[in-house]
Amino acid sequence: MLRGGSRSSARTGTPADLLVVGLGNPGAEFEGTKHNVGADVVAVLARRHGGRLRKSKERALVDEVRVGERRLALAVPLTYMNDSGLAVSALVRRYGVTPERLVVVHDELDLPVGRLRVKSGGGLAGHNGLRSIKAHLHDDAFARVRIGVGKPPSKDEGVGHVLNRPPRAVRLVLAEVVARAADAVEAILADGVDAAMNRFNALQDVASASDSAGPGPG
Repeated sequence: MLRGGSRSSARTGTPADLLVVGLGNPGAEFEGTKHNVGADVVAVLARRHGGRLRKSKERALVDEVRVGERRLALAVPLTYMNDSGLAVSALVRRYGVTPERLVVVHDELDLPVGRLRVKSGGGLAGHNGLRSIKAHLHDDAFARVRIGVGKPPSKDEGVGHVLNRPPRAVRLVLAEVVARAADAVEAILADGVDAAMNRFNALQDVASASDSAGPGPG
């Protein structure tokens, strides 16, 4: 993920067609963890479309890219996950979007590793990042791209499950589903949430790997 100087938060011109926010925790110690797969998707989208994520006054890494004739705003909050709404509410104002034009990409414990689901509005599934966003926007109508990271063996192991770097077999599966999640965001931008749901929710998992898969090297 590329980082640079601060950008002004002033908005000029028409609103972005879509604002995509990838959730995660800031800092090198969290890179490559399951909790940061949402941020990884935004980084993939920036690379695909010639963007460069840079620090902004909204406490996020941001850029705006063109995908065909549409304008896609990309953002990764620099707040910790539990305070994601602080950045997202400011980003919504900056890019002039309604919650219906916001897509949040995040990890999902209720989905097995390798599964991807697109969702429009709805519950929070106990995700603290989503809870913070809803609290600050006073709205949960935003779309979600959910990336399965599987359930921990027990509730006591939940923190380590999402914050420790997974074994190589799982990392390979997550890399594939992150790329597919970026495809799903592009589909939402081009054709809308319902079309993306029909296209991506019917697909099988990237692989049957789970946290019980052999650790492999490194």
